[in-house]
Amino acid sequence: MAFASVLGFLANLESSIGLEAFPKYRQEGAEKSDAPFLLFFVGFTLLVYLLETYLDLRQHRNLKAGTPPPTLLEVLKTVDEDNKGLEAVSKVESKFSASQAYGLDKSRFHFFDSTFDLVVGLTTNLLGWMPWLWDVSSGLVAKAGLGDWGGDIPTSLTFVVLTMVLQTLIGLPFSLYSTFVVEAKHGFNKQTLGLFFADKVKSMLLTVVISVPVLSCVLKIIELGGKHFYVYVWAFMFCFSILMLTIVPTVIMPMFNTYSPLEDGELKSSIENLAKRVSFPLTNLFSVDGSKRSAHSNAYFYGFFKNKRIVLYDTLIKQADTNEIVSILGHELGHWKMSHTLQGFVISQTYLLASFCAFGLATELGESLRLSFGYSTSATLITLYLFFAVMWAPVDHLLGVFMNVLSRKNEFEADAYAVKLGYSKGLQSGLVKLQLENLGNMNPDPWYSAFHYSHPPLVERLQAMRTDIGIKRE
Repeated sequence: MAFASVLGFLANLESSIGLEAFPKYRQEGAEKSDAPFLLFFVGFTLLVYLLETYLDLRQHRNLKAGTPPPTLLEVLKTVDEDNKGLEAVSKVESKFSASQAYGLDKSRFHFFDSTFDLVVGLTTNLLGWMPWLWDVSSGLVAKAGLGDWGGDIPTSLTFVVLTMVLQTLIGLPFSLYSTFVVEAKHGFNKQTLGLFFADKVKSMLLTVVISVPVLSCVLKIIELGGKHFYVYVWAFMFCFSILMLTIVPTVIMPMFNTYSPLEDGELKSSIENLAKRVSFPLTNLFSVDGSKRSAHSNAYFYGFFKNKRIVLYDTLIKQADTNEIVSILGHELGHWKMSHTLQGFVISQTYLLASFCAFGLATELGESLRLSFGYSTSATLITLYLFFAVMWAPVDHLLGVFMNVLSRKNEFEADAYAVKLGYSKGLQSGLVKLQLENLGNMNPDPWYSAFHYSHPPLVERLQAMRTDIGIKRE
């Protein structure tokens, strides 16, 4: 009764503010819905936008500060015992204005980008652009003579491909501005226009080639799986995830970058010694030409069981010395030693199973959900799309915050692992150097970073390496 009362209240509210007149375009036979899902979507979208904009404004204010935060400078003075702490303070002070300018440019761009996304998201749903695109897709399938093949699957696939293409075209000016104006202004972009568009085309083709058969299978499994379809969908997606973990680093990523065996020398020997020390089953060491796209740096490992590979960006090799790189890899291997990667995989698979289970429980609301957005079709894809975009959205956002909290906890643990291996000095100086080279945010707002950052701010990591229980200063 309470739930029915809430629905009745929301339905009256939807009518009183005029939302019952939307969406403007409705498919033939799409009557008014008896549930206020459109109102919920609009309200939740605005709520998230206002919350994130408030946090962005807090961070934007911090980016206008003219001097580094005193806490950061005090911590930097203790980076190590060889007077490099004072050297780090000097470098931070000299780079601070450049970091702030880079952050302000990204912040201004983000305000415009996020507002544009809000307007597009609301107007397309209020005007009924997506139901219209479904009708266009259905017409194209009929003209191609595929209307009697596979039920709604041909129309569903056409709809998805058209949506991806249109979203890419809409976002293209923003991507170009971010890459060739913001990133280029601060010396990070190394791409040419030709490489930029080649990447876009390859990414789009790969997405279509991979997503079309996968989506076809998911829709077919839902159709034939009965009331426990979510178990079969999860099993299929689990196998697909394993496949992607295998082919992405070995097949797909080499389509975009060149991976070369790391040259013999001090760096290679030091990394191999680290791997032996912690029993990391290292089989290959690669350097990747990340510098042909960006001056930002990175390092990561991948592989299953006894077949692990480490990849270093050439930018990282140029920006940090051997001890710092090995110290940073000590942190990365800490993630492996404490099973953080496996933890993330288990969480993602649990989330996937839970989301499809919830979708199964909510299927009885499918018709009301579709009617709220102007659809008369009963296609599984539309119900699935609307469920994740509307009903599951709050769960998605809460999980995102939880995952950031968990990620920051894991980063502290990996730092502690590297410190216990004896890499405190190298890790601290390496983190400071990468922060400076990448013009990272040196003055984060605590609320903003808590909500958005998957990694703790630099000052918190340096403090933890000095004060965490059981971690002694070298």
